[in-house]
Amino acid sequence: MIKFHKLFASVLGIGQLKGGGTIAAIIYCIGWYLLPENFEKNNWLYFSILLLIGIGIWSANEVEVIWGKDSSKVVIDEVAGMAITLLLVPQNITYVLIGLIAFRFFDIVKPLGVRRLEQLPKGWGVMADDLLAGFYALAFVHLCITILTKFA
Repeated sequence: MIKFHKLFASVLGIGQLKGGGTIAAIIYCIGWYLLPENFEKNNWLYFSILLLIGIGIWSANEVEVIWGKDSSKVVIDEVAGMAITLLLVPQNITYVLIGLIAFRFFDIVKPLGVRRLEQLPKGWGVMADDLLAGFYALAFVHLCITILTKFA
């Protein structure tokens, strides 16, 4: 079972690469962009994000014993944060790029309570800070969409 958790937490080994968090976020963006239009209207997307978060917490708990607390090998948290960032965002390459840049900014800089969430125990701390960074990036993307569509 630990093999599953290593694969899941590292997103099939991407976490082993230098810059794995950014790579995992980019791969999620590509996959999300290639989804059929209006896929978000399908409740399966929301269910899959919840499942991703739940299994991500579980897997981060399990690999902490081997890799240490909040190891850089764990990148499922970046995927979950990116999934939050792109909620209800139109499939437009500009918005995806804004979302990716905003998410990585909030994930790296960790403002407004994001850093504090890292202190939660085990997988909760691994995932929670990225989820909050994702919500901040989501708000920023929607602000940008509002501004861009108003002045376009």
